[in-house]
Amino acid sequence: MLAQASDPALGQFPDSQALCEVSRARGVAIASNCKQGGGVVKVKVGKTVESLGDYLRQQRVAAHLSLRQLADLAGVSNPYLSQIERGLRRPSAQVLQQLAKALRISAEQLYVRAGIVSPGESVAGSVELAILGDPALTERQKQSLLDVYTSFLALNGTTNQSKE
Repeated sequence: MLAQASDPALGQFPDSQALCEVSRARGVAIASNCKQGGGVVKVKVGKTVESLGDYLRQQRVAAHLSLRQLADLAGVSNPYLSQIERGLRRPSAQVLQQLAKALRISAEQLYVRAGIVSPGESVAGSVELAILGDPALTERQKQSLLDVYTSFLALNGTTNQSKE
C-alpha cells in the first residue's frame, strides 16, 4: 500500500516510513507517529525556508513539479538541480533566471535567496539586476561587472540605495 501525503504535491511513497524519512531529511514536520504501514500521512511544510535549495524545493512542490520536470523546463540537468536543492551547488544568475521562469516566480526572489541582490533593493533601479538580466553577457563578464560595481560602491562608502 502506498502512503499518500495529505498534500498531493508531495506525492506517494512505498510506505509511511519512507515518507517520514524523506520528510525528516528535508526538515519537514510530520503530523503522524511515522510507524510502518500504509494510509494517509499528514505533512506540514515549515513556514521558514532557510536556504535557496529549500526555497526552490518548496516552490517546485507547490507547482506540482517533479525534480525531473523542473529540470527539463529550466533546461538544466536533473542531477545539477538536485545538487542545487541539497545546497551542494550554487547556481549562476542565468540558471536562477531559468528556474524562476519555469516556476513562474520572480527571478528577484531567487537572486535575494542566493545572496546576489540585497532584499531591500529596488527592482527598477537595480544595476545588479540589469547586469544579471543581460543575455549578451557571459556569466564570467556578469560576475566581473558585479565585482567592479561592488568595489566602487565600497570605495565610495555607499550602497546603491543611497545613490541619487
